[in-house]
Amino acid sequence: MSKLFNFRDLDWPLMGLALGISAIGITEIYSTTAKTHLTHTWVHQMFWVAIGSCAAIIVASIDYHLILDQAPWLYALTVGGLAALLVTGSEFGGARRWIHISGFTLQVSEFAKLVIIMMVAAELSHARANYVTWWQLGKTGTLIVIPMVLVALEPDLGTALTFLPIALAGVFLVGIRRRQLGLLVLVGLLALPVGWQLLRPYQRQRLETYVHPSRNRESASYQLTETKIAVGSGGFWGKGLGNGTQSQLGFIPVSHADAIFAAYAEEEGFVGTVVVLALYLAILLRLLNAAEQAPDRAGALLLVAFSALLFFQVAINVGMMIGLFPIAGIPLPLMSEGGSAILSVFLGLGLAMSVKKQRFVN
Repeated sequence: MSKLFNFRDLDWPLMGLALGISAIGITEIYSTTAKTHLTHTWVHQMFWVAIGSCAAIIVASIDYHLILDQAPWLYALTVGGLAALLVTGSEFGGARRWIHISGFTLQVSEFAKLVIIMMVAAELSHARANYVTWWQLGKTGTLIVIPMVLVALEPDLGTALTFLPIALAGVFLVGIRRRQLGLLVLVGLLALPVGWQLLRPYQRQRLETYVHPSRNRESASYQLTETKIAVGSGGFWGKGLGNGTQSQLGFIPVSHADAIFAAYAEEEGFVGTVVVLALYLAILLRLLNAAEQAPDRAGALLLVAFSALLFFQVAINVGMMIGLFPIAGIPLPLMSEGGSAILSVFLGLGLAMSVKKQRFVN
């Protein structure tokens, strides 16, 4: 096997698509924060995109099998970090999600997504049949539930839910029997009333607002109402960069972060949203195409699980902005402000490029 790294082996079109979406996000962050105390946020975002791009290239230069070999240690470190956060993490807005390292603030749960992808790929790649065994199904479920519970306790229910499509994508790629699928559905249904009891009051309120959005507009349903107004008011061509009334006048909470799609839709209109969604679609299709050509099952699992994560986050975030889903803390990949989220996605792209590169290694 050749150990020489050639830049031509990288998937530059994939990187170009990711950087294109990031550039759109940086522009929109600048637009929504230029007249606020967060005026330099776009500069920070550029920094993290640059760091993420470099990290993606470094990861792409490493054989992904070597990275998968470290998955158990990374998983243990991640679970330990999530548990430690509940005791020693920095609290902001009633949640403990962040750690401070050398002047940087990092969100451990964002990197947990990648570690779970690696663990699912490492575990299910050993399946000898065309379907998962009961043991593999139970083990995969346990690997997901532990960090999922820890993240939900921060509390960060939105991020915790993103772990589910990773596991489901892996299981369905390998294959699942009807009895196993029926058991998963049954467990999910039985977990609903238990989950409802464990939700915090504001989380219950969000779900109730989703069902009855016209009630109590000034509190629980405020963000849902304002984001829908922003998206609708953008029309076909949009109001223009910096001219969005909902975002510029502060009607949309965190318009530079989780609600950036609503701010972007208001300023760039239907045409702009079609462009950015087409870019996301192009990334997903490229990842799935690479999965079809992956050199082994482990590589295919990495790519499919990462694709499922990206699709879930984009679909849920956009759906939240137009009222299809209840509000949850799920950022829009590559566009929403947040260094940890940006770095996590680029590291995932690096893994994807590593898998694709191995096709050309003799």
